[in-house]
Amino acid sequence: MTVRGAAVLAAGALCAGCGLWWRYPGLTALGLALAAVVVLSFVVVLVASPVDAVREVRPRTVPRLAACTASVVVSGTGRLPVEVVDTVAGSPVALDIPESGRVSYPVPTQRRGVVAVGPLTVRRYGPAGLAVSSRVAAGEVTVRVVPRVLPVRGLPAGARRGQVGADERVERGGTDLVGLREYVPGDDLRRLHWATSARTGTLMIREDADPARPHLAVLLDDRESAHTAESFEEAVEVAASLVASAAADGHPVRLLSASGSVDVEVLEPDAAEALSALADVVPVAAQDVRPVPVRDLDVVAAIGSFAVDELILAAGRGAYGVVLSVGSEDSVSAGGVVIVLRGSSAEALLRAWDAVVL
Repeated sequence: MTVRGAAVLAAGALCAGCGLWWRYPGLTALGLALAAVVVLSFVVVLVASPVDAVREVRPRTVPRLAACTASVVVSGTGRLPVEVVDTVAGSPVALDIPESGRVSYPVPTQRRGVVAVGPLTVRRYGPAGLAVSSRVAAGEVTVRVVPRVLPVRGLPAGARRGQVGADERVERGGTDLVGLREYVPGDDLRRLHWATSARTGTLMIREDADPARPHLAVLLDDRESAHTAESFEEAVEVAASLVASAAADGHPVRLLSASGSVDVEVLEPDAAEALSALADVVPVAAQDVRPVPVRDLDVVAAIGSFAVDELILAAGRGAYGVVLSVGSEDSVSAGGVVIVLRGSSAEALLRAWDAVVL
C-alpha cells in the first residue's frame, strides 16, 4: 500500500464509522466506496502480468573518462503506471521509459576503481496510485574503471649506467658488465662468466649494458599530502602511459610507489600487471619517499604534484632523472641534473616529455 492508499483507506474507515455512528447512509456508503477502491487497486496490481526488464552494461572494463553505457529494455508495462529505478554508484536513477521500451543512461567513469550498477527495481502502480508492486528485475553488476594509457614516445637512448652503482653513462656499445644471473637452458654459452662460475660452482651468465634498452623506473608519489584528488588521477595516467610505452618498446620497467605499496617489475611487452596495480592504487598516509633500487637507476621518472623537491632527490640518483609534476602551469626547468616538467594535465606532461626528454 502506498502512502496515498493508506490515506484513502483511513478516510474511508473514518467516513464509514461516522456514518454508522450518526446514521448517515450516504457517509457510510462513501466510506465503503473509498475502501473498495483501495481493495480494487490491490487486486489489479496482484493480477496484472509482471513487468519484464533486462539491463545490459557495456563495456565492463573501461579507461577513465571513456564512455560506459547501461541499457534497459522494459516489456509488459500494459496501461498501469510503471516506474523503473536503477542504482548507479550508490545513487538512485529514475528512468523515463519511452514508447519503444528501451532507455540508455551513462555510467560515471571520472574516477578509477569499481563502479556498482544495480539493483534495478521495477514498480507497478494500481489505479490512482493506491497500491504498488515492487520487484528486483536485475541484480548488481560492476564496472572496472582503469587508468587511461595516453600516447607517448619511448626513452632517451644512451641512458644506461656503465656498472651497477657507477655514475657514468654508456653512450655506445654493449660490453660493460651490469650484472650476473644463473644460467638457464637456452642461454648463449658465449656469455658465461667463467671466473664467477668457477668460484661459485654455478654457471653464471653475464648481463651487459645495452644503451638502446635502458631500464625505466617509474616512481609514483602516492602520498595523500602530495596530491589533490584530481592531480592523483592525472599522475596515475602519466605513470600508466610511460610504463606501457617503455614496455612495448622492449625496455625493462619497474613501477614503484613512494609509499612502497606498489612494486611491479615488467620484463615483457605486456604491462598488464603494472596497469592492474595502477588501476587499484590509492593515496596513502605515508611520509617518506621510498628510494629507487640501484639496478633500476638508468632512467628515473618521478611523478607527483606537490613536494617536488623530494622527487628531485629521488630522480637525481638516476643516470637520467625526470620529475613530472601535474596540476601547475606548463613549464620546463632544471633541478640540478634533473629535468622538471610541470603541466596542468597528463596530456600536457606527456607532450613535454616528447619534446624535451627525447
